[in-house]
Amino acid sequence: MNSSVAFVDLADLASARVGGRAVAASDDFFASKTNLLKPAPAVFVADKFTARGKWMDGWESRRKRTPGHDWCVVALGLRGRIRGVDVDTSFFNGNQPVTCTIEAFDAATASPRGPLGRRQLASDGAPWIRIVGQSPLSPSSHQLIAVDDERPWTHVRLNIFPDGGVARFRVYGDPEIDWSGVRRAGRAIDLAALVNGGLVLAASDMHFGAKDNLIMPGRAKNMGDGWETRRRRGPGHDWVMVRLGAAGTIQRVEIDTNHFKGNFPESASLETCLVPGASLTELYAADWREMLPRTRLRAHHRHFFSRELARVGAASHVRLNIYPDGGISRLRVHGTVQPA
Repeated sequence: MNSSVAFVDLADLASARVGGRAVAASDDFFASKTNLLKPAPAVFVADKFTARGKWMDGWESRRKRTPGHDWCVVALGLRGRIRGVDVDTSFFNGNQPVTCTIEAFDAATASPRGPLGRRQLASDGAPWIRIVGQSPLSPSSHQLIAVDDERPWTHVRLNIFPDGGVARFRVYGDPEIDWSGVRRAGRAIDLAALVNGGLVLAASDMHFGAKDNLIMPGRAKNMGDGWETRRRRGPGHDWVMVRLGAAGTIQRVEIDTNHFKGNFPESASLETCLVPGASLTELYAADWREMLPRTRLRAHHRHFFSRELARVGAASHVRLNIYPDGGISRLRVHGTVQPA
C-alpha cells in the first residue's frame, strides 16, 4: 500500500473494530462478506479448502452466468465524511473483479428514516449516490481511490463487475460528531477516542504495534493490540502525538499497559498544546506544556491520573512520552469540550 496517500492515515469508518458491518450482499458463495471488514490484513493458506471450494480470506461471489453484477452493502461503524477507500484484492489473482464502483447513503438525513429494505439495498439509483466511478481492479493489490465529496454517510455499497473476490474494504474518513449536543450535556468524554474523532498523527516508532491501536474502543485483546516500539539502544525516548476529536479541558488521563509485562515503559509523561488545525510541522514547533510529569508505570496495569494533572488550560493535541521505550495498549484523555 502507498502510505504517501494522505487519507490512509485517517480512521477506517467501516472497520469491524468500530462497529462496521457487512449487512447484505448479492452473493457470497465462496467466501463471506463479513471478511471484508476484518481489521487484520488478509492471509492465504495454500492447502485450505471448504466444501464449496478454495478457502479465501475475503468476500467472493460465484461465477456469474446471468446479466448483472455483484454488490455488498456496508453499514459504517462511524458516520462520517469519506476521503478515500482501499479496495484490496490481496490473494485474489485470476478471480478478482474487473472493475468496481462505490455508492453511499446517509440514513441520518434520509426521508423517511429507517433501515433499508432488501429492494433498496439492491436497487440501482436512489437512494444510492455514486461517490466513486467505474475503477479498474488489479489482481492481488491495493486500489487506493480518493473521494471528493463533503457529505457525511452511514452506508456504502461496493459494486463489483461482474463478480469475483475482494479481500478487504477500507473506508477512510473523518467521523461526523454532534459536538453541540456534547457541549450542552457538559459531561466529560474521551476526547482522544477514535469514535469521538481522535486521531494518532505521528509516533517516534511502531516496530511491534501500530500507533492507531492506542485510541481504539475497549481494552486491548493481546499485546499485538497496542502500540509498541523496538528496544531503544541509544539516548532519547519514544513518543506519540494525538489530535483530540475536539479541543477541551482535560480532567482525567488513563495510560493502560494491559498485556505488557516484560516490555512496558519504565515511566511516562504527557504534554498538551492548543493549536487547532495545526500541521505536523507546526506541531513539532508548538508550545507544549507539561500536564503529567514523568511518572513510573507498572506492568499490565491501568493507570489513572487526575489530581496529578497540571492545570494548563484547554488542549487540542496531546503528546505521550514513554521512557525509554516499550508498549502501551490504550491512552484515554477524558475532558469537556470547549465552548464554540
